[in-house]
Amino acid sequence: MKKFLHCEAGYMEIDQWLPNCWVNVECPTQDDINYLTNELQVPESFLSDIEDTDERPRIEYEGRWLLTILRIPVQSTEQGIPFTTVPIGMITNGEIIVSVCYYKSELIDDFIRYTRRKELVIRTKFDLILRIIHSSAVWFLKYLKQVNNEVRMAEKELEKSIRNEDLLRLMKLEKSMVYFNTSIRGNEVMLTKLQSIFQGPDYVDKELLEDVETELRQAHITVNIYSDILTGTMNAFASIITNNVNTIMKRMTSISILLMVPTLIASFYGMNVITYAEDLRFGFIGIILLALALSAAAFIIFRKIRWF
Repeated sequence: MKKFLHCEAGYMEIDQWLPNCWVNVECPTQDDINYLTNELQVPESFLSDIEDTDERPRIEYEGRWLLTILRIPVQSTEQGIPFTTVPIGMITNGEIIVSVCYYKSELIDDFIRYTRRKELVIRTKFDLILRIIHSSAVWFLKYLKQVNNEVRMAEKELEKSIRNEDLLRLMKLEKSMVYFNTSIRGNEVMLTKLQSIFQGPDYVDKELLEDVETELRQAHITVNIYSDILTGTMNAFASIITNNVNTIMKRMTSISILLMVPTLIASFYGMNVITYAEDLRFGFIGIILLALALSAAAFIIFRKIRWF
């Protein structure tokens, strides 16, 4: 679906394309692709690159066209991973500014509402790209807080009972952290390349640029901190699981030994040989008491060496 957005005091939707307006395309249909390639003459190779889920942040030229690919965070239910990142392409050429993303995200709608609320006036395409990067860093931080909350909930569940499902939940959160970390670093590198392309007072808003660099740096530091915490948590619980398994096996072995004592005595007195106990009045009771006594002695010994 495509939208034509014109900026006066924030981005407002208009009915048709105007020079220097922003054409935002999310989850493009074939009609949207035809419009971009036929009406705006956007190179098809750019659209193919953006469609690739694994495309990394980069810059590419084709004639006078410039393609800037960023990675933005989105919520995902694919393979149980709560959050992932997807590419969004910013395609510019003179008076044409197009953004294309093959996935639905909260970022773009939130960014448009933010420009209206703050009544922002975005002068150049470089400003737009910078603000999209800034918005992506803000959303990275928002999702990182949600990931951290998920980790805390999983830790509480693991404290009650250690299950494979809880560990798998932490592993999937760790995958989200890896996606975030890689994408944020890629966006930082791509921002450096953009600064070398767009130079001069007509393009560079130093205050905005500093804000973008600060937000990206904060997102990078935060994802590293949360990743280290999550890795330490998983290692700790993995050690706890191993220790619990060893404890259970030790107790099962102790119980087996305790049960073996009366079984061994019963086996001796159950053989078809003379034992001199069959003629005793309380022979059977004596054998039972002997088995219980030996089992109790073994139990006391195991308690002293802390096998129970």
